[in-house]
Amino acid sequence: VKIDFHRRIRRGFPEVVFGEGKRLEDLKRIIREYRKKKEELIITRLKKDVYEVLKRNFDELEYDEVAEILFLNRKRRKLKDSGILIITAGTSDIKVAEEARITCELFGYKVDTIYDIGVAGIHRVFGNLKKIRRAKILIVVAGMDGILPTIISGLTSSPVIAVPTSVGYGSNFKGLSSLLTMLNSCSPGIAVVNIDNGFGAGYFASIILKTVGK
Repeated sequence: VKIDFHRRIRRGFPEVVFGEGKRLEDLKRIIREYRKKKEELIITRLKKDVYEVLKRNFDELEYDEVAEILFLNRKRRKLKDSGILIITAGTSDIKVAEEARITCELFGYKVDTIYDIGVAGIHRVFGNLKKIRRAKILIVVAGMDGILPTIISGLTSSPVIAVPTSVGYGSNFKGLSSLLTMLNSCSPGIAVVNIDNGFGAGYFASIILKTVGK
């Protein structure tokens, strides 16, 4: 394990550790190193049962069960208005959306959300149209057919960050069909991140705002 403590200096944001697939001993070592330096640590994609084991050794750990994110030395930031709006097609997409929301908040940006307005009930989109059009950046999270980002993009002049999720039946191919739909969107102004990558979407939205604000 080689920890990048200089990430904040280079990128303006601390290193974020991808927890999935890491051995328990490696996670413990990472936490010990961050605790020793009193640095903020964020670990994404960490299952609750792994967190509960770690908590027995490090009682200061915090955990968001929905987003599956672990925190050490979490900073309580004063959040500023950002104009970021996160939308999900269904409630099954909320886990990924919450990962994006927390990532934006770690940058210090306040986020608004509209969850469960997928195209199967498209009236829900139009019922939120004023709020959608006020947003400066939209993160749109969808599984199944993955069409919601294209529809949202066609209704607003703001950039859309599309997040495909692995939610869906067999021919969804664990999010591949949603990803391909988003990549082939006919509406310009959409950037697409990888399947289930809420962190990447939140990071991208945040560095756009940070760069514009310089």
